[in-house]
Formats: sequence, structure tokens, C-alpha cells
Amino acid sequence: MNKPVVLFGEAQKGEYNAAYLCDNLAQLSDFLGEPPTNECKGLQLAIQMLMYNLGVVYFRVHEEGFSTEDYLRGLNFLENRDLFPQLSAICLPGVGNANIIDATTPLCEMHKSFLILTEHDLYDYLTCRGSH
Repeated sequence: MNKPVVLFGEAQKGEYNAAYLCDNLAQLSDFLGEPPTNECKGLQLAIQMLMYNLGVVYFRVHEEGFSTEDYLRGLNFLENRDLFPQLSAICLPGVGNANIIDATTPLCEMHKSFLILTEHDLYDYLTCRGSH
């Protein structure tokens, strides 16, 4: 498998604060089910990554974009280079929170990976940082 993409998002089933390694759509569906609402982007992006033959490591969070503690736990988990020797990207759909994004930066440097945000989330991040 290629270097996996890490995604954080909501899901219908699965444990919170656990990493789900998925190589195909059947695994993604078995482990995580459906997105709980149309607003959730994590599982939609995971499907796209799998369609491009990229492996996915998915962390289920309570509320996409807002469950800071869930995101930070998942990011701490990614610091273990024995479990995750290489990552191609960390994708944070719905996250504009500076604390979460700032905690992701050292991981991206360590893994030599990309950080993927939506333009809306990047705007939120940049405008919120400037107001502190």
C-alpha cells in the first residue's frame, strides 16, 4: 500500500479515538458505516482517497471540526513512528481551529506529509489567528 492519508471525521459506527486502517471501500463501510449527516466530509473524502488507490487511516471524532480533544488524541497517536512510519497527508475537513491545525504542523514535518484543508477552513484558521 502507498503511504496512507489520515482523515478525521464523523461516522455512524466505530470506536472514538481509534485508528481504522482501510485499504478498500468494503473495509471503510464495515468499520465506520455511513456519515451521520450530509454536512460531514470525512467519509466522503476517505472514499475519494480509496478510489485513487490510497490507503486511509480514519479517526472517528464526536463532532467533525469541533471535538478538539478527539483531534488532539488522534494527532498524539500519529507521533508513534512504529505504528505510522510514513503518511502522505493529514486531512482535517471542517477544522479551522488554530489549536488543532497548529498541533498538526510538527506531524506533517515529521512525516514529510501534506496538510489538507478546505478553503473555508483555511480562511477560518487565518482570520481567527489574526484576532488573538
